[in-house]
Amino acid sequence: MTKTAPLVTMPEADVAIDAEEELQARVAWHYYIGNMTQQEIAHLIGSNRVRVNRLLAAGRESGLVQITINSRIAPCIALEQQLVERFELDDAVVVPTGISPEANMAALGIGAAGCLVKRITEGATVGIGWGRTIRAVLRAMPQRAYGAVNAVSLQGGLSHCPSINTFDIVSDFANLCHADAYLFAAPIYVGSQKTRDLILQEETVRSTYELARNADLALLTCGDLTESLVVTYGISKPDDLRTLRKAGAIGDMLGHFMDANGDPIDHPLNRRTVAISLEDLRKIEDVVLVSGGTKKFHVTRAALRGRYASVLVTDEDTARRLCDEP
Repeated sequence: MTKTAPLVTMPEADVAIDAEEELQARVAWHYYIGNMTQQEIAHLIGSNRVRVNRLLAAGRESGLVQITINSRIAPCIALEQQLVERFELDDAVVVPTGISPEANMAALGIGAAGCLVKRITEGATVGIGWGRTIRAVLRAMPQRAYGAVNAVSLQGGLSHCPSINTFDIVSDFANLCHADAYLFAAPIYVGSQKTRDLILQEETVRSTYELARNADLALLTCGDLTESLVVTYGISKPDDLRTLRKAGAIGDMLGHFMDANGDPIDHPLNRRTVAISLEDLRKIEDVVLVSGGTKKFHVTRAALRGRYASVLVTDEDTARRLCDEP
């Protein structure tokens, strides 16, 4: 197993850069390129090892540093094959489970980025989902031109979300891949089914919707009912969460809530969702689902049971649990 040189982009001389980011880049350079120890770097910058360790972690989290491991881990490879056979997938990527939810998400992002760049082809339309996991994928992706590529949102956005929004995700992906971006100019949830139907008939929204449902490749995750951004910021009525659970919901994909078998539940919220349908998703030939962690186990299993994904990227613990179940 080798630790390759990370991608550390140095700014142009005339571009102002945040002092903290500059320090992260300097520390990363000395550690990964200069092979200095954390203690040596601490002495160099007049600080301590704890500070250096935090700067390295922040650099990885922000995407300033991207690491490639040029080796595979045998137990993960075995689990990948089991997942492919058990859930009739085209492919699977299993990464070592992180010691924390944040580390696990970063690992999933690295695994998915490596998988995704091999699947993007010139002229392709790539449908993009939303969430913290997808943000982790983009942070791990190298900037590269693939030719004429379209990036399209698979769902509407949120009027308020302090951490991330669907518009940001699609725009960031388009910038990384030098692609044209197409956004759903609508909220993910509207007041009624009638309003949803009217919005989808609007020319600009309809064209995006048709592009999304006919995508060649899709990248998305699924959300549970505890920490999902859709649940936290998309649901305006507190009683909706209770009625969703009562209807059998265990999580969502693209804002559509589904049961343990991956079937959409009968709930008013599902009839007010501005996104391609789960049936539309099934028709996309290449769907990369990135999902892992203890809290997401049940919704990940539901997505696989619903046969929405052709490729699964998950962590070792989740993969083993999926494969070991009767």
